[in-house]
Amino acid sequence: MIDKEIEKALNDQINAEFYSSYLYLSMAAYFESVDLVGCAQWMKAQTQEELVHAMKMYGFVAGRGGRVRLEAIKGPKKDWSSALNVFEDGLKHEQDVTGRIGSLVELALSKKDHATNIFLQWFVTEQVEEEASFNAVIQRLKLAGATPGGLFMIDRELGGRVFQAASPAEQDAAKQA
Repeated sequence: MIDKEIEKALNDQINAEFYSSYLYLSMAAYFESVDLVGCAQWMKAQTQEELVHAMKMYGFVAGRGGRVRLEAIKGPKKDWSSALNVFEDGLKHEQDVTGRIGSLVELALSKKDHATNIFLQWFVTEQVEEEASFNAVIQRLKLAGATPGGLFMIDRELGGRVFQAASPAEQDAAKQA
């Protein structure tokens, strides 16, 4: 049975993961409104990835005998001044999520809940990748500067990102973690 404080903290993180998905979908909508369809595609893939994170936590809480309690998701930001500003906001958001995951790990360790700690290690690793992914795009956008051709090339490259759901074997491995 899952500790009630950990259950509450994981429920809060489930809400935060759904918010992340909602935020990235808002970013995709902004990109579509300024005809940066590649950037929009990148954010749509990010949206789906965040939904997977939320559902992974949902499954963990339910699988440990806890109760998932869904709460309202706050509305995300809707407008930005540039593609660079969008990705900088995305990186800042991911850094905040990294802090939240770190706090969950600390809570699990303080409760000597080794199963939750082990489960959360996947998210710790994932956050390193998330921050690196946003930072890579930011560095390219900074390199391109104000050149429309550079932004066009980056947009085209980002449009190649496709969300790939975990294979059945990866899903089984995640369930066992």
